[in-house]
Amino acid sequence: MEDLNGISRMHKVTMTNRKTCTLNGINDVLSFDIHEILLETEQGMLMIKGDELHVNRLTLDKGEVDVEGKIDSLTYSDVSGSGQKGESLLTRLFR
Repeated sequence: MEDLNGISRMHKVTMTNRKTCTLNGINDVLSFDIHEILLETEQGMLMIKGDELHVNRLTLDKGEVDVEGKIDSLTYSDVSGSGQKGESLLTRLFR
C-alpha cells in the first residue's frame, strides 16, 4: 500500500521482551485470535504466533498495529510474486 505521496511505507517491527510488538507498514489484518495473527505487510505475509495475543491498536490508514501477549514466533511468507489474478491471498499463502 502506498501513502498519500505515492511512496511505499517502510515496514518496521519493534518488539519488547516478547510481550509487546509495534508494527508499521501493515496493509491489512487478515485474521487474528489469541494464538495467531495473520498480517499483510509491505514485505509479504507475516504470521505472529503465541499465547493470549491481543491487537491493542489498529490504524490501517497509517499502517500501524500494536500487539500484546506472549509472542513465540514471527514468520514471513513472500506471496507477492506468485499466484494468478483472482486467486485468494489465503489460497496462495497455504499452497
